[in-house]
Amino acid sequence: RPLVSTPSEAKRLGRPIVYVQGNIHAGEVEGKDALLALLRDLTFSSKPNVLDSIVLIAVPIYNADGNERFAAQSVNRTEQNGPELVGVRSNAQNLDLNRDYVKAEAPETRASLAMFNTWDPDVFVDLHTTDGSFHGYALTYSPSLSPAAVFGGVYARDSLLPVLRARMRTRHGFEVFDYGNFISDEPSARTDTSVREGWATYDARPRFGTNYYGIRGRIGILSEAYSHDSLARRIASTYAFVNETLSLVAEKGAAIRSLTARADNQPLAWGRSPDSLQIVAIRSELIATPQKMDVIREDLEKTGDSSLTQPGVPRGERRTGRFRTIRMPVYDRFTSTLDRTPPAAYVMAPEDTAVATLLRLHGIRVDRSDSAWTARGEAFLIDSIVTAPRTFQGHHEVRLKGRWERGLQTLPSKSFIVSTAQPRGALVVYLLEPESDDGFTTWNLFDGDLKKGGRFPVTRIFDLSRRGRAANRRTSAPTTQPVQN
Repeated sequence: RPLVSTPSEAKRLGRPIVYVQGNIHAGEVEGKDALLALLRDLTFSSKPNVLDSIVLIAVPIYNADGNERFAAQSVNRTEQNGPELVGVRSNAQNLDLNRDYVKAEAPETRASLAMFNTWDPDVFVDLHTTDGSFHGYALTYSPSLSPAAVFGGVYARDSLLPVLRARMRTRHGFEVFDYGNFISDEPSARTDTSVREGWATYDARPRFGTNYYGIRGRIGILSEAYSHDSLARRIASTYAFVNETLSLVAEKGAAIRSLTARADNQPLAWGRSPDSLQIVAIRSELIATPQKMDVIREDLEKTGDSSLTQPGVPRGERRTGRFRTIRMPVYDRFTSTLDRTPPAAYVMAPEDTAVATLLRLHGIRVDRSDSAWTARGEAFLIDSIVTAPRTFQGHHEVRLKGRWERGLQTLPSKSFIVSTAQPRGALVVYLLEPESDDGFTTWNLFDGDLKKGGRFPVTRIFDLSRRGRAANRRTSAPTTQPVQN
């Protein structure tokens, strides 16, 4: 209110832009139902509501192909408590779309990245259903977990989600908590006696949408309804969570818009000196010293009859409806294990057009040089190449080990130049660093140029001054258009 139809109209309102999507995993159905119901209630209401203070972009069914592949819940979502028919997790290419945000191989992902670049939402909310441990929460949530998400990730964790947790309890009667599972429920923990009782969150890498969005300098929030609840309760808890999120964003609109501006302007200082204090975490692990918190757990009991089963319950056991609050370590955040100081820019060979195209799809500016030139910089020498023996999403993931060597770098004409002094500078570092845990190296984009003892095909340079660039000419990236599925 007023209705907008273009990004420029939305920007002129000066309000936070919130993007909410459901059904990226199409068997996890309550997100689409809750979002459609909320859209109906907000748009048909004659009373003032959040649409007077924010711009809302809603995609109830992100994975349309998976949504249409209906089958019995007992086949497509074995641990979920209904409904009778649901879609499947993957898209028509058999890709998990919530593992595709870095490599961007699916048309859905490419269209989504194009939308991110044009509409630039301040907040991204992704609606899911968890099918793990038996706990006492109607919904669990997570901010962007990557330590590289220094703006939106920290703000969501410390300023938004604690308020949402309190409001869900007091206003709606729903207990919610940080996303995770009991460590004792993990198969490895059952035989590893060194693993203590605890609650642990999921992966921090940007292949996951909300983690990726945090590294773009924005706020990402994951919502996970409780798969063992009834469908009606899952829809109700998701509806309440999204509604409260929109309300809180409206309340904190000025602060959130300011955070967006700071995230975009902060990288302008990067790359001026190799001794800069600005760093980007490109590898991470769960914190070793978690805080202890009260976590609600449901007791299961033995039935003595392995033929009696409930959806998602181990054979021979049943739910009791009895809940206990247990004080235990909560592993809800990650710490960096490898930091990198951004150079002034990364430089790639003229033939790396596919990499340049993908960078531009991520909303990153890529320039080219007119002539051969030299600059102070460093090259990465590869000591070892570790290739995963099993495929994941059609890829054998790659990890490199090696060392950077400084010196004067000779760079050919038509080289691709990727400055880190741009709004998505942290993402530039994460995608192009050879030792990143989820960059372009991971997803095989440089495989043809990798050999032990060889030189990595991306060079760091420290100086983009006029003298260092000589006769180079910079060109802007072309406008990105959505890809039609």
